[in-house]
Amino acid sequence: GKSFIRNSHLVRHKRTHTGEKPFECPDCGKGFIKYSNLISHQRTHTGEKLFECTDCGKSFIRNSHLVRHKRTHTGEKPFECPDCEKRFNQNSNLVIHQRTHTGEKPFECTDCGKSFIRNSHLLSHQRIHTEGIPFECPDCGKCFSENFSLVKHQTTHTVAKPYE
Repeated sequence: GKSFIRNSHLVRHKRTHTGEKPFECPDCGKGFIKYSNLISHQRTHTGEKLFECTDCGKSFIRNSHLVRHKRTHTGEKPFECPDCEKRFNQNSNLVIHQRTHTGEKPFECTDCGKSFIRNSHLLSHQRIHTEGIPFECPDCGKCFSENFSLVKHQTTHTVAKPYE
């Protein structure tokens, strides 16, 4: 198991296993393992944003969000894929990218069993089961669950193909 210098850190860590969240938001009831996370969360209700970008003036409720945002100005991409050396500005994007190498698709549709790399892709897919497939190509009749997918598809009908 893990070791900790302070007993309080061990107590806090144990909460990740027990699910105990003793610090509750008085506004919405959401619980937190750490008091500092509750304080950060409460800023979502008050609108208080303590961390401002000196480049563009955009403000954030957490310093870590500001640090991540600043990479959009610097172009810094500190997270590198060990398989292909592609770089990312957020670790979460690297984790998602690595699934293209491993083939892991952890988000599975309970209706049909189809799996996806991203949860957002699963949520888009699930609309097929609840709403049907609403976007139809007027040129060939192919259907899409997302308008942007239809728009992308339509370029296949309009792009010049000089080597046919």
